[in-house]
Amino acid sequence: MDFEQVISAVIRVVEAAGAAIMVLGGAAAVIAAVPAVLRADARQGAYGALRRNLGRAILLGLEVLIIADIIRTILVDPTPQSVLVLGAIVVIRVLLSFSLEVEMDGVWPWSRWRLAGERNGAAGRD
Repeated sequence: MDFEQVISAVIRVVEAAGAAIMVLGGAAAVIAAVPAVLRADARQGAYGALRRNLGRAILLGLEVLIIADIIRTILVDPTPQSVLVLGAIVVIRVLLSFSLEVEMDGVWPWSRWRLAGERNGAAGRD
């Protein structure tokens, strides 16, 4: 087995791990949401918790898939074209991650400090 075959096998394993994280994390999020949906007192927040947990699984899986793309580009095919393709893939995945985080948190990342300040101010008034 030569170097490229070993690296290709490693890349396949990392890609499989990224996909497994998304699939298993999604399944775990759905399974964890079932008890909350069945309890009337927790039903209100079950959907939001499910969305957050699904989003986290997708984000983690995307990060692992980016690792596989970087390894492939650096070690297997370091041509200018592959670097440009990697750049496009990373930009797309970063934008997807960014939009998922905004969707999960409900606030722009640069506005989180305001939200944290409002929570602390409300807690101090109680």
